[in-house]
Amino acid sequence: MKDLGRPESNRAGKRRRLRIIIPAYPAFNIYSRIARVTTALGPVSVATAVHEVEGWDVEVIDENNYQRAAPRNASGLPDHGELQRLRPADVVGFYGGLTSTTPRLYELARYYRELGLWTVAGGQHFVEENIAEALDSGVAIVVMGEGEEAIKEILQAFEGQRPKNDIAGIAYLENGHLVTTRERQLLTDFDRLPIPDFSLVRYAKIKLYPVGRVRGCGMDCEFCTVKGKARIASPERLLEQFASIFETRGAKRFFIVDDLFGQDRRETLRLCHLLKEYQRKAGARFKITVQIRLDKGRDGELLRAMHEAGIDQVAIGFESPIEEELKAMDKRLRPEDMVALSLLYYQAGFQIHGMFIFAYPLPENISFRMAAKERINHFRKFIKQAKIDTVQVLLPVPLPGTELTRRLKQQNRIFPKDNVGWEYYDGNFPLFVPDEPMTPEEVQASIHLIMGRFYRFKHMFQIGLNILSFPMLFFYLHNLRVGWGKWYRKWSNNITRFGGWLILRHWFAEFKKDNFSTKLAEAKKNLARSLAGTPGKWPSSSMSTSREKQGDGVINQRG
Repeated sequence: MKDLGRPESNRAGKRRRLRIIIPAYPAFNIYSRIARVTTALGPVSVATAVHEVEGWDVEVIDENNYQRAAPRNASGLPDHGELQRLRPADVVGFYGGLTSTTPRLYELARYYRELGLWTVAGGQHFVEENIAEALDSGVAIVVMGEGEEAIKEILQAFEGQRPKNDIAGIAYLENGHLVTTRERQLLTDFDRLPIPDFSLVRYAKIKLYPVGRVRGCGMDCEFCTVKGKARIASPERLLEQFASIFETRGAKRFFIVDDLFGQDRRETLRLCHLLKEYQRKAGARFKITVQIRLDKGRDGELLRAMHEAGIDQVAIGFESPIEEELKAMDKRLRPEDMVALSLLYYQAGFQIHGMFIFAYPLPENISFRMAAKERINHFRKFIKQAKIDTVQVLLPVPLPGTELTRRLKQQNRIFPKDNVGWEYYDGNFPLFVPDEPMTPEEVQASIHLIMGRFYRFKHMFQIGLNILSFPMLFFYLHNLRVGWGKWYRKWSNNITRFGGWLILRHWFAEFKKDNFSTKLAEAKKNLARSLAGTPGKWPSSSMSTSREKQGDGVINQRG
């Protein structure tokens, strides 16, 4: 890809425009429905920082939440030609926080680059060899790290006010050679950043607002891209985000994006108190979802404070009900302990969203075999015992820059990108050779079976039964709050699970239109061919198809 052009002088004081684009998911992605009611916090934070720069306008286009009177092309996607005609952008930024959207990101980057615009991309995808890939795919500048300060300096470079090599934490091409500048220091003083302004997201209809207080996570899980010591803003800072969104947009549904809510117990309790008091004075009641560690369920005071603050749903990374896999992930809990802790959240009245990884690859020094059918039974039993309200069961993804990816590469297990591209890196597709005795087809069919048995059509009828049972609240006149809580939980879960069935049904239909099975077959052949005669080659039994192994009592692809 060609180098950046010369910096642009400001023509007669004309205002500039930065457009930040959140690329669309692939057509077959199961997250499309929730994406239509929310957006990503990072691009909004970066856009808000630019909004304060003199002479610059800024807008965010979220292709996954693109509604109202929005220009579209024949495929139903945003019409960027028409967007340029209506409101020409001078610089275009791209959000690379989701690896599965990378092909769309590159498509748009090439389009805008051919128009002669500066294109900038940042996000967790852009590490290691992916930086050079981006610069060869239409991206002119890659931001490595946080973007609020970097983007303002890049705009100065665009106007010729600053040399590019003086900007920390970026990469670009110069005379065909990769240039990487010095590392940018992480932000620690969040109070000097403006409060994210969601009015900058054009054509979107946001119902679930992301807010955040913590960056980084000290748990250092080998499969996760979020690393580093946690940097935590004050509770007052997060309260200000809630207040701003509620007072300007009337919002009451929020998702705290911090990876581990409650890391700083004292300050978390203070935050909960501030949220409780704000809602009392405002005469409002929020519905807040947080991600939290399972062991925080032992802290009764924290759970009560969370409930009073409006937190009604907890998203918990159970990861696996299989002890050997938990040890491989360095999770220091046994399955029976996890059930007991989950029940503490259940008894405290929280909706529990359980997040799982199916068929986690074990290190070579661990000897363990379990067929897919037996694993499915473990998952179903655990989900039922732990009284989990909603579940998300995904396959492990070798995300860029993680220790898991490096381990799988060393073991020669990752399928070639030429066959199984970035668009499949969303947790719904097998991306590497699984542990024996499973095959790639079996692990994918397994998550279909687990999710398909949890989200079922029968819940539509149970919604009706819930409505008919409403008069039973009469028997809880002595404690209507308890009675209402029990009735509402069943009613809400049945609605959610029926909705989940609709989503899965649509996803399965889209999956059949895609030729992933053909691509997977080619990927296995190419991987086997590249490893032919190589010492330490992965066992061929894990590369066979489900049909070839039906005698092992495992499931087939139709599951």
